[in-house]
Amino acid sequence: MLDPRILEERRDDIAESCKKRGVTADVDAAIEAQRRVTALQSELNETNRQRNEHQAAGKKKLEPAEREAHTTEGRRLKEEVAGVEEQLARARETLDDALRGLPNFVHPESPSGGEEDFRELHRVGEPRKFDFTPKDHLELGEKLGLLDFEGGAKVSGQKFYFLSGEAVILELALQRFALDLLLEEGFRIYTTPDLARRRIVDAMAFSPRGPETQIYSVEGTDLDLIGTAEITLGGLYEDTVLDEDDLPIKIGGVSHCYRTEAGSAGRESKGLYRVHQFTKVEMFAFTRPEDSDAMHEELLRIEERMFQALDVPYRVIDIATGDLGAPAYRKFDIEAWIPGRGDGGDYGEVTSTSNCTDFQARRLKTRFRRKGTKKNELVHTLNGTAVAISRALITLLENHQQEDGSIAIPEKLRPYTGFDRIGPR
Repeated sequence: MLDPRILEERRDDIAESCKKRGVTADVDAAIEAQRRVTALQSELNETNRQRNEHQAAGKKKLEPAEREAHTTEGRRLKEEVAGVEEQLARARETLDDALRGLPNFVHPESPSGGEEDFRELHRVGEPRKFDFTPKDHLELGEKLGLLDFEGGAKVSGQKFYFLSGEAVILELALQRFALDLLLEEGFRIYTTPDLARRRIVDAMAFSPRGPETQIYSVEGTDLDLIGTAEITLGGLYEDTVLDEDDLPIKIGGVSHCYRTEAGSAGRESKGLYRVHQFTKVEMFAFTRPEDSDAMHEELLRIEERMFQALDVPYRVIDIATGDLGAPAYRKFDIEAWIPGRGDGGDYGEVTSTSNCTDFQARRLKTRFRRKGTKKNELVHTLNGTAVAISRALITLLENHQQEDGSIAIPEKLRPYTGFDRIGPR
C-alpha cells in the first residue's frame, strides 16, 4: 500500500507509475478520499475536545436546571461524536479501496513495456545440442512412471497430478538441497502454514477477487490457501517493531502453493509448468530502506547458485514495468532453458525475486527503530524463489535426459537422492 499522506504531493509520480504498468487507476479519487479522511479526523478531534471540556465542566456543582441542560448537551455531543466516527469509518473504507487500486512505484532502471519488453541481463550455460530427438517432461514422466496427470484429474481435477517413484525422492532432494543452501547463506528456515488470514493475504497484496483471482478461499472462514510462502513469511512479523541491529532478517520457508491459474492457457500451461498445487522453497528478507537494492542482488545471486548447481542453462531478465505485480518495485526472473518448450526449445521462468520496498510493510505495520532514535520507520521487504519444485523438475527431466530414456541426476544433487540416474525402463 502507498502512503496516503504522499498522494497529493506525488500525484504525478503515482500516475506515471500506473501508466508504465498499464494500470487504470483513479489517483484523484484516492486523493479526494484522503482529504475526506483528514477532514473528518480533524472534525472528530474537535468534537472530542468539546466533549471532554463538557465532561470536565460537569464535575462542578450545578443547579438542577443547569444539570438538566448539561445532560442534554452531553447526550448531543455523544451522538455527534458517534456520527462523525461512523462517517470516518466509511471514509477510511473508501480510501482503503482506492489505495488497493494503486500499485507500488517502479524502479527507474526497470524497462518500460509489456511482457515481451524485458531486458536480458546475462546468460549462463549453453542449451544442450542433443544427438537424438529429445522428449518433453510429460512423455519422459509417463515412460518412467514419474508423473500421473490422469490420476490427479480423476481425484482432484485438471492441473492436479501425482508424483511417483523416483520423482518423490527428487522432490524431497530439491527441497533439502535448497534448504542447505539457505542455511549456508545465513537464513533461518521454516515450514509455514498453507493457510493465511485474509488480512495477511491482503497486506501482502495478493488480494484480487473475482473471476481473475489466483487465490483459493476457504468458504465460511477468513482463510485463504497461500499461493507462495512469501505471504506467511511476511505475515510472521506483522505489527512488529524491530531493532536496527536485527536487520537484515533473512528467512526461508517450505510450503505447498495453491493457485487457480485463472486465464492461463497455451503452451505455458502444458504439464507441470502451470499447476494448481506445487511445493516451493521461498526466500524472504526484511531490510533497512537503504539496503534493499543490495539485498535484491543477493537474492538473485542465491537463485543463480541453485540453478548452476543443477547444471541447467539459464538467462536472467529484468522484468518490464507492465509485467510487474502490484507490490513489486523491481523484479528479476531466472528463465531456464526448457528443450521441450515451443518448437525446438525456449526459455521459461523458474524463479523470480522482487524488491517490494515499503509497499507490503505499511499494511503489515512492520517497522524498525534506528539506534539513538525513538522514531519508527517501515522496513523494506523482498522475496525470491529458492526453488519451485514443479518447474525445477521440468528442467531436470528435459535437460538431463539420455538417449536410452533415462535421466542423469546432477552431481551436486546425488547425495540427496541416493541415486545418479532414473531409468531407463
